[in-house]
Amino acid sequence: MENTSRVFATILPASGREFTGNEKEHGLEVRTVNRQTPGNRVREVQVTGTAEVCCPADRASVRVSVGNSKESVNEVTNSVSRTTRVHFTVSQHGICDKDTSVRRFLQREADLYHMGAEVVVTFSDFEKMERVCSVLLEKLDKSVCVGTPQFYHSPGYLSQLRKQACVSAVENAQQKASEVSQLLGQSLGPPLLVREEETREWRNEDEEYEGRGQSTAPFSHLPRTPTITASSRVSVSFSLRDRGRKKL
Repeated sequence: MENTSRVFATILPASGREFTGNEKEHGLEVRTVNRQTPGNRVREVQVTGTAEVCCPADRASVRVSVGNSKESVNEVTNSVSRTTRVHFTVSQHGICDKDTSVRRFLQREADLYHMGAEVVVTFSDFEKMERVCSVLLEKLDKSVCVGTPQFYHSPGYLSQLRKQACVSAVENAQQKASEVSQLLGQSLGPPLLVREEETREWRNEDEEYEGRGQSTAPFSHLPRTPTITASSRVSVSFSLRDRGRKKL
């Protein structure tokens, strides 16, 4: 005998309706499912799994500014040779050219020429960043300003973080389904459907001492490494089979 189909109609609540077609104008949600005969009935268990993964920033950029003022263009241009020294010091610590950028600005006010230069260095090794900043502050004069590190997450790192959250959520769902199947005296079969229901991510408030007064944070002047948390919620369906059934 051929399988027949049954149509289920559900009356949706009045609040929160979203109408996308004529079939929902009266709050009806229609879905069709195949009717299973006793010979091909599939037993399954549907579970949800959630997971949160938190990771600190993996990149930091430091701005090193150099400035001077002279009465001629040549003098002020030659006076910012410190920029070359900054670049040389950075390269000595194994920083590639692709992680370093240099910009120069020339301005004139009355009879003086002002030359400003800025070197931006990107670090993935924070201990190396601390060593480089210390060397720059010790060897260069006060005309060189080393800025506060700006921490951030690289796009590739964020992508990996989202994937890890999803995989962990699926693992949690599988563990839950396994325990449920054991409780029911069944054996957990292969997954039938895996669907990611929701993903979220947010930046954690590391500056928790702000607003409480500096007296409660003795080292509030130190830069804090921000962290981002990614969460995932998945829905997974597994087939069930009798424990006594032999695997083919």
